Amino acid sequence: MGVITYETKTLSSIPPAKLFKALVLDADTLIPKILPQAIKNVEILHGDGGAGTIKLITFGEGSQFKNMKQRVDGVDKENYTYSYTIIEGDALMDVLESISYNIKIEPYENGGSSCKNTSTYITKGDVQIKEEDIKAGKEKAAGLLKAIEACLLANPHA
Repeated sequence: MGVITYETKTLSSIPPAKLFKALVLDADTLIPKILPQAIKNVEILHGDGGAGTIKLITFGEGSQFKNMKQRVDGVDKENYTYSYTIIEGDALMDVLESISYNIKIEPYENGGSSCKNTSTYITKGDVQIKEEDIKAGKEKAAGLLKAIEACLLANPHA
């Protein structure tokens, strides 16, 4: 088993509380509305949205994957942190045991936010992950954040 970890940081003009609400708390309904080609729907299979919740994410027509299951590992609304793990699905590409994400949103200049994401890939056996696969994942995550930001900017009272 191998472990690959990387960190990304994305800046946003959206205040932390509002970004956290959209990116984490409202994401299951918001993302399918603004990016239906990426995420078709999110169904809670077990839990109430907090730690231990299991979600089934069905990808949209524009995705190379069909679905995945993710487990919520923690939600801290006061400190704007969220962690979850992809535990099943074709997004693991038969080479990964799991992918864990830890997200922390902090205040940044002019009332905006800094969104830090630490991703940990756990591989099966001695499998090596291609750099372009990691880069593609980073780009999708950044694109998702920017789409949410654009939605919030276009709908400031939402």
